[in-house]
Amino acid sequence: MDFHHLPVLLHECLNGLAIKPTGVYLDCTLGGAGHSSEILRRLGPGGLLIGIDRDADAIEAATQRLSSVGTQARFCCLKGNFHDAAALLKSVETDRGLDGILVDLGVSSHQLDVRERGFSYHDDAPLDMRMDRNQPLSAREIVNIRSEDELNRILRDYGEEKWARQIARVICDRRKASPIETTGQLVDIVDAAIPKKFRSGDGSHPARRTFQALRIAVNDELDPLEGSLRMLVDQLAPGGRLCVITFHSLEDRIVKNTFRNLADPCTCPKSFPVCVCGKKPTVKLITRKPITATPEELAQNPRSRSASLRVLEKL
Repeated sequence: MDFHHLPVLLHECLNGLAIKPTGVYLDCTLGGAGHSSEILRRLGPGGLLIGIDRDADAIEAATQRLSSVGTQARFCCLKGNFHDAAALLKSVETDRGLDGILVDLGVSSHQLDVRERGFSYHDDAPLDMRMDRNQPLSAREIVNIRSEDELNRILRDYGEEKWARQIARVICDRRKASPIETTGQLVDIVDAAIPKKFRSGDGSHPARRTFQALRIAVNDELDPLEGSLRMLVDQLAPGGRLCVITFHSLEDRIVKNTFRNLADPCTCPKSFPVCVCGKKPTVKLITRKPITATPEELAQNPRSRSASLRVLEKL
């Protein structure tokens, strides 16, 4: 199975994790094991790498790739959603907290490039967008069943689409005649809803925000994110690092605010001379501002353009 994945911000992630040869590390979004294979190469006897992914194709391909890495460290791959990492980790034999966790919130290259997965607006394919193809909800169900108001909310809140209402209205009009089945039909709807003179001048595809919004809704990517980040910090050993890569402002805002709150949870009014709420920091921020791709990486991998990395360390 060809599950190619060019990892973004690879060197920055490896530096952020501060990998110890005997450490225990978790890759929450295994994908094609691009990041994981490099983590595993840095582990020796006593080291352990755990990978989680909800995509069965990713688990199969990553297992094959990691098996070819010449190292004495152990690795295991778990199928599931990283939002459930605490429960999934109970099946792994380890008697200590994690020394590092990586979360790459982007869609894998494989998912984008395989036409029938329905993630891309560049191909005409079944309207799917499921990261876990065993789950019942797909983009097709959302587009054909949800009300105009609900579609407007999804496109507005998850895609930050200014033309959300107009797109939702055209979707509802078109599906009266026949169901919307393909990505090509959805692109045509967006094309009809957004007047050409009001489209972005930055060269981005007019359907980009609509596809982003539907993918987030299908895979429930945002609502559990803050709680999941807090849960992952709980899994870290003291001194352990959490690295999170985001690809759009909605994700990054949640990660930034959660990290800041963990680093400074005090709720006392600023006028108070001393803290009386008793809430103490549980982490320190390693990155005050997000790390972005270098010009060299951008030239090699255009998909790194919107990537941002934030890192914290558990106290």
